[in-house]
Amino acid sequence: MFIAGYLLCRPFARRNPSQARAIFGVGLVCSVLPDFDLAYFYLIDQRRTPHHDYWVHTPIFWLVLAATVALVLIATGRRKQLVLVGVGLSSVLLHLVMDSVAADIRWFFPFVDLRVNLVHVQAVYKPWYLNFLLHWTFALEVLIWLLAGHFALHDLRARRTIGTEAA
Repeated sequence: MFIAGYLLCRPFARRNPSQARAIFGVGLVCSVLPDFDLAYFYLIDQRRTPHHDYWVHTPIFWLVLAATVALVLIATGRRKQLVLVGVGLSSVLLHLVMDSVAADIRWFFPFVDLRVNLVHVQAVYKPWYLNFLLHWTFALEVLIWLLAGHFALHDLRARRTIGTEAA
């Protein structure tokens, strides 16, 4: 999720270079924010409820939160920071889209309790994580990593070129 968040932030940062650090900071944190519920899942709930059923894995929560933050920014005259709300919301929604590939996400909750996912990963291997590593959907994850690596190298080379020209 973190790597996909990086890919999502790049175009926002390129369009808003003065806010690039804030964009990457907000975007990367928000790309993993829904999974902060894992602390509750393991420490308090004792794994009784699937963590994708918690309210932080429902789009309506994030839409309401983003709208509230946007209204506060507008009311306080800080419209320039609205891009951060857009980046944060986009990153969270990207997380939910990616979760929907192989996990149940309740996209329409609380209106409809429909669980949406692209594929069901069968539990055939032990330990449990091998079921995901050996499933075809893991190739999508590898592709995202390779794409991010390509862009990171491109950005690093561009910075070095700019740095040598300035010297």
